[in-house]
Amino acid sequence: MSSIQIIVGSMLGGTEYVAEACEETLNELDHNVDIHLKPDLSCIISNTFSSNNEQKKSSDSQIKPLWIICTSTHGAGDYPDNIKEFVSDLGNCDQDLSTVSFLTIGIGDSSYDTFCKAAVDLSKLLKSKGCIEIVPFKTFDMSEDIDPEDLAQQWIRTNKDLLSI
Repeated sequence: MSSIQIIVGSMLGGTEYVAEACEETLNELDHNVDIHLKPDLSCIISNTFSSNNEQKKSSDSQIKPLWIICTSTHGAGDYPDNIKEFVSDLGNCDQDLSTVSFLTIGIGDSSYDTFCKAAVDLSKLLKSKGCIEIVPFKTFDMSEDIDPEDLAQQWIRTNKDLLSI
């Protein structure tokens, strides 16, 4: 069992549905999940490390914290409004995040040349902060994918062994 923080970047709400579908599947797989629809870095860090400390006390094995980034891209490759402050705070963060593993789900439309740019940029930022990407980021193309919520749940199930690092 892992402690998982789902960090959501969404302008119109579609990405929230994908994140909530991931949360549902992760709960079925017996993970502790916090979903952040208005991501606040200090809250996420607090949840990440307090959950990890509680798990260390209750078991012999240390479970690394996991962040799942679930974001769309807005405008000309911009972050959605609700995640901009999180990204800015993360960029200025001095805390050691090297124990944090992450995976990224990008939601977009491939007819735009900035397809999933926010997801790509946020993955790069997390890596620059020492976070460990456990699987290459996943993209869902809204011009092709009929049910991204179902596809996200399938993807989580396929990668479930990677979630308990």
